[in-house]
Amino acid sequence: MSNDPKRSAAAVKSSVVLFPQQPALQLIYDTAPIGLAFLSPDCRYLQINQRLTEICGISVEDHLGRSVRDCVPGLADAVEDIVRSIMDTGEPVIGIEVAGQRADQTDERFWTTYWHPLRGPSGEIIGVNVAAEEVTERKRAEAALQASERELRSARDAAEAALLDLQETQNFLIEAEKHAALGRLVAGVAHEINNPVGTCLTVASALERRTAAFAADVAQGNLRRSRLNEFLEINREASSQLVANLNHAAELIQSFKQVATDRNYANQRIFDLGDLTEQIAMSLRPGPGKQNLTLNVECQRNLTMNSYPGPYGQVLTNLFLNSVAHAFPDGDGGIVDIRVRASGKDNVEVVFSDDGCGMSLGVKRQAFDPFFTTRRDRGGKGLGLHIVYNIVTNCLGGRLELDSEPGEGTKMTIVLPRMAPAAATDQRRVGPT
Repeated sequence: MSNDPKRSAAAVKSSVVLFPQQPALQLIYDTAPIGLAFLSPDCRYLQINQRLTEICGISVEDHLGRSVRDCVPGLADAVEDIVRSIMDTGEPVIGIEVAGQRADQTDERFWTTYWHPLRGPSGEIIGVNVAAEEVTERKRAEAALQASERELRSARDAAEAALLDLQETQNFLIEAEKHAALGRLVAGVAHEINNPVGTCLTVASALERRTAAFAADVAQGNLRRSRLNEFLEINREASSQLVANLNHAAELIQSFKQVATDRNYANQRIFDLGDLTEQIAMSLRPGPGKQNLTLNVECQRNLTMNSYPGPYGQVLTNLFLNSVAHAFPDGDGGIVDIRVRASGKDNVEVVFSDDGCGMSLGVKRQAFDPFFTTRRDRGGKGLGLHIVYNIVTNCLGGRLELDSEPGEGTKMTIVLPRMAPAAATDQRRVGPT
């Protein structure tokens, strides 16, 4: 590229020929909102508007006849490559983004440019028309948006990691609570069984000593009728105590087995829920008379179930016995109601209620916990409602809701599917911890 003043003057003269001084056209050129210029094939400014000089940072007079490398050296390489391409191919270059700095600034700026060849009368390319739209602010906004998106992604990843940690902690706490519940269960089992088994051991040890003493009397020939009668009486009492305590231990063990109810422990069959409920109530009614209780049953007919009648009967029995023991603790009379009806197409609703003393909030919260009882001093084991929950949710595939207030009675609403979960599964399930 030559800096010959004569050549520059010739170029300026050429630009005058190419851009005749027509006031209207010149006004449009000068006031256009984008930068406009006309470059010679050797990348000199032959014409430039005011907007492009603002982009470049020098005046119109300082541009004319000067090369791009002199005026905006930061853009020279990109501009020269584009002009060279147009001169070689004769094709315009559209939508090219150019980056660089103004001569008087250090910040990088960005322009979207459009380059079109201008041909002379004989068809040769005599220059290149350039339009440049500055997009620096848009690029900065895009960069800021990308940075913000990266921050958001980082924050999201951190939140997801925190959530994962929270879930792991929650699972750990749940497992810890399960182990704690297992410990309470084992302690409860040991406590409940210890009494009858301990009594049996004491009686058996005493009986063993008495037997040894009786055998010694027989061996020495000192056996008298009074001694024989005494020994027989001791044996009868010991046998009676052993049988009673061993039966009690067997009942406790059976109850403990029900705590981990398996849905396969009873046969699944088709039955009418109303008929079955009436039969169960009939077996329960002989007991209430002693306590002046009235048992009312109201069942919708033709409620065909494909479920487990045995566990269902256990649920009603446990609920009834729980009411007898806790709702009417002083032997006062009262009413127990059982209502059975359809709930939608695929479910049934069983409402068991009494008008007894009700439960406090603290009792209600722990009602289904194993070994929680308010009547341990009277032989309560705290397994009745836990077994109910276990059977309803695990074996029968239903759900239940407890509603009770002090002095307002208790209502247990049980919703069961008419088709119980398939019994084919071998998984054992346990109730709430």
